[in-house]
Parts: sequence; C-alpha cells; structure tokens
Amino acid sequence: MTKQILCFAATGKQLTFVSFTLFSFKCILLILRRNVRDASFNMTLLKTFNPLNFQNYLQMKFFKTSSFLLSLSLFAVSTIFAQNLISAEELAKIYDKENVQIIWAGPNDGYRIHIKGAINMPYNELCNHEPVKNLVKNPDEMAQILGAKGISADKTLIVYDDGIGKHAARVCWTLKYLGAKDVKMLDGNLPAWKKIRGYITVAPTKISPVIFNVSLDKNLLATMDDVKDAMGETSTIIVDARPAEDFSGTTETKDQTGHIPGAVNVDFEKLKDSNGLLIPKEVLKTTFENKGITPDKTIIIYCNSGVRASYVFMALKKLNYPNIKIYDGSFLEWKLDANNKVEA
Repeated sequence: MTKQILCFAATGKQLTFVSFTLFSFKCILLILRRNVRDASFNMTLLKTFNPLNFQNYLQMKFFKTSSFLLSLSLFAVSTIFAQNLISAEELAKIYDKENVQIIWAGPNDGYRIHIKGAINMPYNELCNHEPVKNLVKNPDEMAQILGAKGISADKTLIVYDDGIGKHAARVCWTLKYLGAKDVKMLDGNLPAWKKIRGYITVAPTKISPVIFNVSLDKNLLATMDDVKDAMGETSTIIVDARPAEDFSGTTETKDQTGHIPGAVNVDFEKLKDSNGLLIPKEVLKTTFENKGITPDKTIIIYCNSGVRASYVFMALKKLNYPNIKIYDGSFLEWKLDANNKVEA
C-alpha cells in the first residue's frame, strides 16, 4: 500500500489525510461489524486500495448525497407550497421570498404591529353590508381593491389575523373564490408567529399596485337557492359553524336563534386547540365524520354572516375534501325571508 501511495504522489495528485483516514476508519468498522469471512474480504480491499479510485468514489458519494439532500429540500418546499395551512416554522423559511405575499386580514387597527412584509387587507373591506353584513363584493370590485394593495393572484398568498382565525379564513376563502392559485392560512396566526420569535415590525409595507386577475371559482359559493335545493338531498350536507347555543336556539340574541332545517352543528371554535392551532388531522377527521360530514358529499357551510363558516371551510381543505361551499348570506339572509323555516 505504501508503494501505491508513493506512486499516487508522483503523479502530481494529492491524497488528503482526511480521505485516507476516512477510508481506514471505514475498513476498521467493517472488520468489527462483520463476520470473519467478510473481514477477510475487506482486508483484501484494504491491501488493494487505489487512492485515485477512492477519490473518485468519494466524489461520487458526495454528489449522490448532495443530490439527495437537494431533492429532499425541494420536496419539503414543494410540500409547503401545496398545502392549505402553513405553520409558523414553515413560514419562517419562505416569508421573505419574492413569490410569497403575507396578508393581514384582521381589523385595520390590528395592522399596527405585523409580520415583516405583510400587506394590510382587512376582511371587511372585501364585503358589502347590505342587505346583511359581510356579503362578498362584486368580483371586479374586489380585484381592484386587491390589485391596489399589490396583491397578486399568481403568488403564494399567506393570510393571518390576531389569532381568532375566522378573519384569516374568510380572506383565504375569498381569494380562492376569486381564483388565486396558492392560498394558505397561517396556523395559529400571529400568536404562533410570535411564539417562534418571527420578525414583526411597525413599519408599513411598501406597496406597488398590480393587476389582480380574476378566475372565479363559482363552486365555492352557495346561494339561498342552493341551500333550498340541498335540503333533503343525501349527497349534500349543510353545516352550521356557530356555537351550540345559537344552533339550538337557547341564545339570548334574537337574530341568531335556531338553525336551517337539516343542518348539523360544528362550532368553529371547537376545531382549535388551546394554542389556537387547528386540531390534529386525525381528530379533525373524526370530528367531521361523526357528524356525517364525509368527502363523498357536497358540503355547504354557513354561520351568521359567512365569516366563521370560512374557518370550517379551511379545516375541511386541510383534509382535502373536494366539494365545499360557503353560503355567503348565511343565517342572517336566511331569516330575512319569512317563508324560510327555522329549526331550534
């Protein structure tokens, strides 16, 4: 072996000490770990060691390892971009990327302290409030508002609020309805971001207006007529996202008493854990299935005005349910028509 190393040096190449040490250590490990026959075989390899071949071997292993790690990284990033919810830890890896826009969806005064780079887009600015509150505006009008804020339908849009979740979910649903390609909600919202010491600032984000291209997904919106048509249909289920006391009619608030006939109740607050995060996937799945809410059905969700319903919408999106709609007018609109029945 000494002659081989000297011959190798004479070629003008250089065998590093680290390379030789790694090779020697590898051989020792093989000898210790394998039986006598394998050890004898590996000793033969050691005696016939060719440094040049070993250097090529190391280069090949490094290339393969690097390729594997790169593929793994790309897979991890692609997984992040494919989902409907994103964790604070995942957001920290991409929040400053050029193709990512972060959107504050809570009340206007809550933007005072925000995630660095976040755009101020309060959910209620995308709504009309007559004849009932929180009805989505005309798509063209919403596109003008979003474009003026610099929000692009072609970028990854990550939406958050102060932790209540329903405002972020409402903007997520609205953006998906308008045809934005990649929209996700920050799981746990601002409290989750603060918990990992994410970058926050009081400086307003500089905005460059863009054209928000609308490609309306009408399958995400249900009208009152859609709800009436769905009643009694086994292929469709109507979900009430309000608290149990509103659903059952025991609340003291008159305009929230009772529910649409045939609806099942899933309080959106029950879908969050003590930290404001969406409950684990398996628990979520069981929660819905116990109410008869299964992926093979069309699901129409409502609340009082379509905001809390949006959180249930995002929870179902996490489970990849394919046919989910929000009844935008919700219970307030339903009760305006004296001919509509209400159960309690």
